[in-house]
Amino acid sequence: MMDKFKTVLKIAQKQQTSLGFGLVALLTAGGEQIFSSVVFKCPCSGWNFSYGMVFLLVPALALLVLGYIMSNKTWKLFTGLCLRKSKLCHFKYVCASGVVFFQITTTAAVAPVSWIAVALLNGNYFECAMTGVNVTVFTNHLCDGKSPQCQDELYKFPCGRATHVPQSDSNDVLATIRAESQVLGWLLIASIMVFNLLLTCVARCNSPVSYLQLKFWRVYAQRESDLLESYTADHAEKLAERNLKSFFQQTPPEPVTTPPNQAWEKISSLYRFSTRDHYYSILHKYVEMCHDPAEARDHRISSVRSDGPYTANPAVLAFVDEGKMML
Repeated sequence: MMDKFKTVLKIAQKQQTSLGFGLVALLTAGGEQIFSSVVFKCPCSGWNFSYGMVFLLVPALALLVLGYIMSNKTWKLFTGLCLRKSKLCHFKYVCASGVVFFQITTTAAVAPVSWIAVALLNGNYFECAMTGVNVTVFTNHLCDGKSPQCQDELYKFPCGRATHVPQSDSNDVLATIRAESQVLGWLLIASIMVFNLLLTCVARCNSPVSYLQLKFWRVYAQRESDLLESYTADHAEKLAERNLKSFFQQTPPEPVTTPPNQAWEKISSLYRFSTRDHYYSILHKYVEMCHDPAEARDHRISSVRSDGPYTANPAVLAFVDEGKMML
């Protein structure tokens, strides 16, 4: 199951489209159905509200945290941040970091929002939680026109254990709660779709890159990520093999060129877009500038970042630093 989950998440990260995010939503919906039918059992006691809300919200929170953990951009943003305390005092740096974190959140929120939406459409969690609400206005709303004992035995309705309330009244109350849950679920889905459409339109409207170049850029970013992973694994294997061979045979190690710490640090920073340059990633810029002294001298900077360290990328280029999700 976990292997399939990883596969779907990688597809979603690779596609960065409605298809990829749809697969994450579909997998999340399947997990919710399993939890609802196998694990969830409403206690029909004073714990109804807490129990129902825990099943509705805590898995969503866990999925959100998991989305942050699996994003490359999260770790590019936070790795070494505590050693750069001076930058935290710059308002522009904090704002740019906030924009990046918002972009990470929009991707990480796909699974948790899907969980909540499907759970509301299913209605089991919401039904259990609402029968445990001890708010007079709400219970009066549910039990309006019902048996006088309706409010006292409301928490027993999900299990069908109400002894002083007709079954028809119990069914009517549960039907009302389930209908409200499904309405909330559809409103949440519609709101997220409209919000996503507006964000996409605004990002594309302000895109400094044409549509076809943007498609090429996406392909390049994914291929670079794939090849970087492959090259890293091959080089690490060769270095480890060289070291082990030298140790066991007690011979001098063969020369193996590995990038210095400074190079790793530079290509690990977040990409900064600049209209003056034509670089498709931070690695692309490092290779072009650090191996061309004339170009590096023209830019008059020792870092490979563009437009200063406090500039946020256009929203349409949020995919550049993602590569693959971390697992």
